[in-house]
Amino acid sequence: MIIFFMYKHYYSANSIFLSVLDIRLWLPKGLSGNVIKDWVDRRRKSIRPWASFVDQRKFSKPRNFGEVCQRVVRNLDTFHSNYIFIFLGLILYCIISSPMLLIALGVFAGAFYIIHLKTLEKKLVVFGRELTQGHQLGLAGGVSFPVFWLAGAGAAVFWVLGATLAVIGSHAAFHELESSDMDELLMETV
Repeated sequence: MIIFFMYKHYYSANSIFLSVLDIRLWLPKGLSGNVIKDWVDRRRKSIRPWASFVDQRKFSKPRNFGEVCQRVVRNLDTFHSNYIFIFLGLILYCIISSPMLLIALGVFAGAFYIIHLKTLEKKLVVFGRELTQGHQLGLAGGVSFPVFWLAGAGAAVFWVLGATLAVIGSHAAFHELESSDMDELLMETV
């Protein structure tokens, strides 16, 4: 299927290398490198110290279900950046540990890049309609879907979601609230 999208033109090695380095070609129009960098920087600045995050002295069994709910809500708010990095780490582990998934992602990126370069050359029209950025991603996904299927991407997605819920859920439920958080959450009996 990828042969169908091959170019008729031959480019020099330098022009291909330079176009691969140009990150703007890889990102959709609404996303720029600065937006992603700003988002990551904001997450890194709001991250809580990892030493307090994993301090074993701050873990205890909750007294009742109400306390579990309070802990989960407050800890999700307090450690949201830490939890995002755990989620991203689990995704990275899953991708690196599965060579077929790496190949599938490479096929997807290659298909999207080829389709994107085709649209830079001239507008890509299918059935009389011009392909938008979303349509291009869908076409690249359709081309690479069989490879994702063979790689077991569905199982990988559910593994990452399950592992994330287990790790983050157990941390949020068993990590004690800080004393300042406890003062806010105390409720009067009615």
